[in-house]
Amino acid sequence: MNSISTQGIRKVIFASSVGTLIEWYDFYIFGSLATVIASQFFPKTNPTAALLSTLATFAAGFIVRPFGALVFGRLGDLIGRKYTFLLTLIIMGGSTFAIGLVPGYSKIGFAAPVLVLLLRLLQGLALGGEYGGAATYVAEHSPENRRGYFTSWIQTTATLGLFLSLGVILITRHSLDADREASIAKFNDWGWRIPFIVSILLVGISVYIRLKMKESPLFSKIKSEGKISKNPLKESFVHKANLKMVLLALFGATMGQGVVWYTGQFYAQSFIENTCKIDFEQSRTILIWAILFATPFFVVFGGWSDKIGRKWIMLAGMLFAVITYRPLFGKLVAISDTKNKTEIEEKMVIKTTRKLIGKTNDTLRTVVVKSFYKEGLSVSETKTDTVYAEAGKTTLKPDVKLSKILDTGGYWQMVAIVFIMILYVTMVYGPIAAFLVELFPTRIRYTSMSLPYHIGNGIFGGLTPFIATLLTTIYTNDKLVGLFYPLIVASICFVIGILYINNRIDPDVND
Repeated sequence: MNSISTQGIRKVIFASSVGTLIEWYDFYIFGSLATVIASQFFPKTNPTAALLSTLATFAAGFIVRPFGALVFGRLGDLIGRKYTFLLTLIIMGGSTFAIGLVPGYSKIGFAAPVLVLLLRLLQGLALGGEYGGAATYVAEHSPENRRGYFTSWIQTTATLGLFLSLGVILITRHSLDADREASIAKFNDWGWRIPFIVSILLVGISVYIRLKMKESPLFSKIKSEGKISKNPLKESFVHKANLKMVLLALFGATMGQGVVWYTGQFYAQSFIENTCKIDFEQSRTILIWAILFATPFFVVFGGWSDKIGRKWIMLAGMLFAVITYRPLFGKLVAISDTKNKTEIEEKMVIKTTRKLIGKTNDTLRTVVVKSFYKEGLSVSETKTDTVYAEAGKTTLKPDVKLSKILDTGGYWQMVAIVFIMILYVTMVYGPIAAFLVELFPTRIRYTSMSLPYHIGNGIFGGLTPFIATLLTTIYTNDKLVGLFYPLIVASICFVIGILYINNRIDPDVND
């Protein structure tokens, strides 16, 4: 292959990465705001059901990603990489912007979650076509002996997109009002829309950059030689040899990689906030610090895979996850647990407020906030009791919410634990793009690599937060029961990978 200069490949990586970063930001901003969105687009009478509904909507975007891979993968193999993932960027940006404009459940009822679901499906379709195009584009500009290193920069964009979404959320949350409590209230009411709406500016910049990109040299070469596939879908999934590689990529690599990715980042955040009851802001900054420290390892493991092969690095990440997830999540519970910690009574404060609400002031709402301190944890327990005075109406069950703020020691312990989980993510994810690119010939590469990637990540991985959270609501006595799903999937993938994946370095892919 005729590789371009180092400066040239850096420009390719930058142009591809900026767009992919924005797409991940758009896609993950929804998951980062799951708790807030649940209160906006679903009935507030059952917070747990609302959260599960939001996570299901979040997961729906993952489920349709394979369909996006088929649609846009086919386009990418027929008309080229550049214009295909330019189109996916525009669809993603428009959908994200629109979510920020959808009225809440209180204004348009069930039309609100339906609209959000439809827009979420569009996001999933767009992302299904984005990643394969970006990874293929970078790989086809790279020297074959450095594909792992150069494509690993694309791999950082998924985690950095999550990092960016968390950062924008926290900045927005702090900037709405000088008073912290007022700023939080405004964010939960309408300020959450800002991260969705501002994404349109980021998309505009990325579209401008991508318009200046040239087509992949490998695709241009086979196009000039008349070797473009006339039917990429048939060639990818009907021909036995290629179908075998698609299935091997899915069940021996991307399936396990997907659950490790979403357990180590999304489920970890959800677990810290909803199971450990750590304060909204602390749960986000814990993840931000862990991401910041771990992100360089995507490039480390991607570059290392050029020297020793992709297989063992990816499978080692899966194995470490299987062995250590329960102890790591168990430690998160232990750090946040208040049962065996001594309460300091002189630091207890109880504040009670009563207010008449409703159109005719017929409803009495009593809010009791109990704040106390327990060995490294500042705990706030808010009990909201609503009593209807009007005949025929019933008293709602008191809503009790816990929020814990960790001291410095506990906070950095959680950062270290999540860092370890994200380190596993870098092991399984850093080499995966080069691994997938090298499995398939250029003429059907976009289609062939996109489908197993998005089934592995979109379905097996993307369903992780929903299934894990659902399991904890069914088996309430075991806070770690949600881990069974990623542990089983990663274990199966590890075994298949050990048996059937070749540890190839710089293979000869016949075009």
